[in-house]
Amino acid sequence: MGIELDTSAVARLRDAVTGTVYVRGDEGLAAEVTCFNPAIRHDPDIVVAVSDEQDVVEAVLFARSAGLPVRVQATGHGAEAPIDGGMIITTRGLDGLTINADARLAHIDAGLRWAPVIVAAAEHGLAPVTGSSTSVGAVGYSLGGGLGPLARRYGFTSDWIRGFRVVTADGRIVVADRETNADLFWALRGGKGGLAVVTRMTLELVPLRSLYGGSVFFEGGAIEPALRAWVDWSAELPDEATTSVALLTVPDVDGPPPPLRGRTVLSVRFAFPGDTAEGERLFAPIRDAAPVYLDFVAEMPATAVASIHNDPEEGGPTWIRGYMLDTFDQDAADVILELAGPGSGSPFLAVELRQLGGATARDTDDGSAVGGRDSGYTLTLLAADPSVFADAAPARAQAIAEALRDRISAVTNVNFAGDLADRAAFESGWPSDVGERLTAARAQWDPEKVFAFGPS
Repeated sequence: MGIELDTSAVARLRDAVTGTVYVRGDEGLAAEVTCFNPAIRHDPDIVVAVSDEQDVVEAVLFARSAGLPVRVQATGHGAEAPIDGGMIITTRGLDGLTINADARLAHIDAGLRWAPVIVAAAEHGLAPVTGSSTSVGAVGYSLGGGLGPLARRYGFTSDWIRGFRVVTADGRIVVADRETNADLFWALRGGKGGLAVVTRMTLELVPLRSLYGGSVFFEGGAIEPALRAWVDWSAELPDEATTSVALLTVPDVDGPPPPLRGRTVLSVRFAFPGDTAEGERLFAPIRDAAPVYLDFVAEMPATAVASIHNDPEEGGPTWIRGYMLDTFDQDAADVILELAGPGSGSPFLAVELRQLGGATARDTDDGSAVGGRDSGYTLTLLAADPSVFADAAPARAQAIAEALRDRISAVTNVNFAGDLADRAAFESGWPSDVGERLTAARAQWDPEKVFAFGPS
């Protein structure tokens, strides 16, 4: 239904910003807040598509005066539930990027995706610690922690953040880093939301020109032995190597690569930022586990990091459920094969496991709010057929969760927690002591709860 906005106040806001203001019913509003998952459709009262930092200030002050809750969207990834009412600030217009190669720092504006950061850093032999998809917004992803294909070697992306510029709930522009507003800096690295609007992030880059990585695919009778080999092999990998596995049931439609269409395959991913010969030696047991259908593991430039997971660049309707697991062994593999493997009638397009440990288990020396460091694996279930979203996907996910209940971590990183309007999901995003400290930080920096985040 929404609320009736003061038209004169909206007019003043339009005069004050260089970006674009949309109110419900305006042409262009729906396109501005489109999500990567088109099954999620937002219906806000007002949208401010900002063009600079001062636009964010004006938008926040307007929302506070009007009593509107504020939410932020950059690329539209990560939307778990529709937003009904309030204000959405879209930050895709904040797309500035500066690389300080001598200091190994990237200054990344809030609307920027990972792809241009990767390209710009590579000109200096450097790389950001990114996620699996380079089309995801760098800032929003990093605020929850961020687990990418190099996570065991380099940790969470947020571990490499060195500072922020933000707009607070009272419209101030402030810096948050180790020396200035250190409590806010702690909270923003893993706390995700409810604190301020980030306009710029400063990220330390790592020296990296190339790595040994990619993915191999197994099909048919090779899937089970390959999965079982992965379970035992990954447990012995050194911390410098990162791996994940995805069981994919690919529909026979345009879009997926032709060799995968209409097939059920197991994709084993691998990333080793070290000597190519050593990477090849480490990965050999997977190649020997079963006949390989497709093999794309080789030395690659750091700019090709997205090819390891090969996540889709274009969005589509999806239903996602995420968990973190303390352990994963052959008994757990039995569950996945029985409930999501070939011939199981699984409703899922993808069932993905990412191995954690290594650097992900170690917090920064000054501490951060990231949840999920004690877990050994992530488990993500993804369905892409809207006909299964209401019943079949949730039911099968529940069956898998029940079978793995003794392994599901008590803490699930906020980026994997699902709909944060659900209190149980929200509270699972951090250890209890971290959650309590985040609650205090949100009360300090946003006492009037201008920034909507979590259960109401």
